Amino acid sequence: MSCAGPSVTGRHGGQPGGAGDLPAPETVLAVDFGLKHIGLAVGQTITRTASPLTTVSAKDGRPNWGAFDAVVGQWRPDRLVVGLPSHMDGAESEMSRRARQFARILEKRYARPVQLIDERLTSVEAKRLAADGDNHAIAAGLIAETWLNSHWLAPG
Repeated sequence: MSCAGPSVTGRHGGQPGGAGDLPAPETVLAVDFGLKHIGLAVGQTITRTASPLTTVSAKDGRPNWGAFDAVVGQWRPDRLVVGLPSHMDGAESEMSRRARQFARILEKRYARPVQLIDERLTSVEAKRLAADGDNHAIAAGLIAETWLNSHWLAPG
């Protein structure tokens, strides 16, 4: 797992380093990890937008893999981004440890890069935005937006 930004390739898949090179467009699947619910959202680097998708049920942090696999199969993400919960002072918690462990499982299961990103306050903001909606998927959307805004190269 990495916190590095995307690799840079040529505009049409060429070699990096030439004038006008752009990052290759990517689809990102963002994950709001929880013990009972795991929110999923999709993000697109080309538009720098994210959309909440669904919430997958979980038992003690183990998702319904059939439902999770279906989302991965449908969206075919280039990478996954898992929200890393931590205390407001930045200290890690038991949930941080479990989110890291889940990220490692995802990396092995899907053979795609997985990155962790600070998710402090996303659940609070998601509940505010959700009203009666799917606040777990909305939290995943906020995680995707955070990653897109902080890890993707700004347009030229």
